[in-house]
Amino acid sequence: MTRPPLAPLLLGLAGLIPFLWGALTTLRPELGMASVERFGSGAARFVGPYVQLAYGQVILAFMSGVLWGFATKTTGARAAAGYALSVLPALWAFIFTGGGPTSAATYLAAGFAALLLLDAQFARWGLAPPWWMTLRTGLSAVVILCLLPVML
Repeated sequence: MTRPPLAPLLLGLAGLIPFLWGALTTLRPELGMASVERFGSGAARFVGPYVQLAYGQVILAFMSGVLWGFATKTTGARAAAGYALSVLPALWAFIFTGGGPTSAATYLAAGFAALLLLDAQFARWGLAPPWWMTLRTGLSAVVILCLLPVML
């Protein structure tokens, strides 16, 4: 595996902020309450599991688009398989993240773990950049760890 370029690495790390903040405000609710007191009741959706679950759904949908882009690099049966596989993360987020925060976080964590398997398949097909799995493995691990406080 090779090292990711600086821009994707920095953007990927920045994309972890809502997950990290959500985990922190789940473990330390007083931080979330301080945010709500400072910024008003509308800020409640940006703390605790709320920010993680909403943002996690967005990211799974975004990653579907990334995989779709990888599928455009090939043709025939492999392209058809790539397109079919690429829509799974968005469908997963749409179908399985309803209900309470515990079940939604569990399904999101499973979705991110499965996404990593899809990433690996696209990389095996040579459709992802050579540094892709290095980036995705680390980011996925942090996301799943950040969802644990909501799941437990």
